[in-house]
Amino acid sequence: MSNTGTKGDHSPKKQEILEAASRLFRDRGYSATSMRDLAREVNLKASSLYNHIDSKEDILQAICFSTAHKFITAIQEIEQGSGTYLDKVKALVHLHAEVAAIDLTSIASLNDEWRHLPEPYLSQFLYLRHDYEQRFVNLIRLGMEEGSLRKMDPQIIFYTILSSVRWLYDWRLKQSPQTSQKIPAQIAEILLGGILSS
Repeated sequence: MSNTGTKGDHSPKKQEILEAASRLFRDRGYSATSMRDLAREVNLKASSLYNHIDSKEDILQAICFSTAHKFITAIQEIEQGSGTYLDKVKALVHLHAEVAAIDLTSIASLNDEWRHLPEPYLSQFLYLRHDYEQRFVNLIRLGMEEGSLRKMDPQIIFYTILSSVRWLYDWRLKQSPQTSQKIPAQIAEILLGGILSS
């Protein structure tokens, strides 16, 4: 499965381009964002931008697959780690809040811009997304079986967690990096408070 779309190694300039693209995709939408818009955002000539990336489609692929693999790697480590299923669900809630609060390039892949991925990348991304969702839901279900989580619909819990961190994308841009760093633990505590078994 290919997940690379940008040229060469991940230089600071390339990271700046990916973050700028994520902001533009969020503010204008993927379709309405041009390479000229992106070049202007990072203070480059449009022709110079192609020294770092191949196309707008490649940027979206790089952003989406980087975030997808970050979540897949994290859930694998959490599944294989020690602790109760409550601990594992808590770690995943913290992960989602942390990515939403700190990782600027996650915006495009965690919201709706991933829908613009061309095939075969769209199908590959959806496979990773579905795999991750099912594994997260399974950990919630196992937490209910062990008695640490209330018996509720695990799918509803999962989607509530996802929707509950989306507001962080806009809010965190107004906060200092130090404030954003403190958010994940607080969000995890609030969200888990409603599903813990009494």
